[in-house]
Amino acid sequence: QVQLVESGGGSVQAGGSLRLSCVASGYTYCMGWFRQAPGKEREGVTHTYTGSGSTFYANSVRGRFTISQDNAKNTLYLQMNSLKPEDTAMYYCVADTRRCGTWYWGNYAYWGQGAQVTVSS
Repeated sequence: QVQLVESGGGSVQAGGSLRLSCVASGYTYCMGWFRQAPGKEREGVTHTYTGSGSTFYANSVRGRFTISQDNAKNTLYLQMNSLKPEDTAMYYCVADTRRCGTWYWGNYAYWGQGAQVTVSS
């Protein structure tokens, strides 16, 4: 069983930056971030193989968002720069102990509580 505790988020104007953190309680093979805006489906933002550090990004955030990890602290980060109003959503930290490399939310067994990110124009 893996517990994920998120922190960060908040409100910012377009062009600004925010950072999300996610502390994992146990072993993970893969970690990442999903987001969901009101009235829209969940969207995979980025994920990483926690062992190799290989990372993957959605086209909508590539070049603006950066996923990173501090293995000593079992912590995953999402640095979000050049934020746009369309980035407004609830952001969820996700993890799985067996699978990675997928954008389907159903393949991630563990989810954080969510962190709200609001970007105003």
